[in-house]
Amino acid sequence: MNILKSALVASSIAMAAAVSVPAVAQVQGKIATINMPAVIIGTTAFGTAYQQIGTTYKLQIDTLQQRNQERQTLLKQLDKNNDGQLDEAEQTAAQNTPQAKRIGQIEQEMEQLTNQVDGARVYAVEQIMAQYGASVEQVVQQLQIQLVLTPDVVVYAPPAANITQQVTAALNSKVASVNIVPPQGWQPTRNAVGVYQQINQLLQIVAAQQAQQAQQTQPQQTNPQAPTGR
Repeated sequence: MNILKSALVASSIAMAAAVSVPAVAQVQGKIATINMPAVIIGTTAFGTAYQQIGTTYKLQIDTLQQRNQERQTLLKQLDKNNDGQLDEAEQTAAQNTPQAKRIGQIEQEMEQLTNQVDGARVYAVEQIMAQYGASVEQVVQQLQIQLVLTPDVVVYAPPAANITQQVTAALNSKVASVNIVPPQGWQPTRNAVGVYQQINQLLQIVAAQQAQQAQQTQPQQTNPQAPTGR
């Protein structure tokens, strides 16, 4: 949705400004690191919400896949040199063609469907985030931590400094479940949209790693036509 896009831009600016501020104070005591997107992904509420969204918004998700396939087929028809993209000349030639008009309709429909699915996911993340600060504070007090950093600003830290799992456990105790249907007039916060994007990036990285590991563990297929020894 346009609200998500504008909030995402604003959140990116805010994050960049926050990172640019140097830490000058010396800290005496324990220092810990937390990966906030990983904390939220690890919660039971997040996993359950994403499963429910997959069911509740199945029609939108299936339609998105169908429209995307149709769009790719139409783009191939306009790709005269078959290089996988439309150059300037092909884009000019495609103007006012039935394919271009249909692609415009598809993209508009896909944006509306994506807004519905992404809106439900951001809404779920936002509800979990509401208890994130209290969960961090709980763990910080229990472990008597003096400073908490994100992993991307740390050059080195021992594994024991990572309190992501502890914060996830604390968050699980505070948020058992969340709603997945945003109320009428709801608008996402900037922070929720920014964290949602980080979550998507982390999920994509994990999926790519899992796919690579699956390929590495698959037994190599033998060539049935290769000659065998005596």
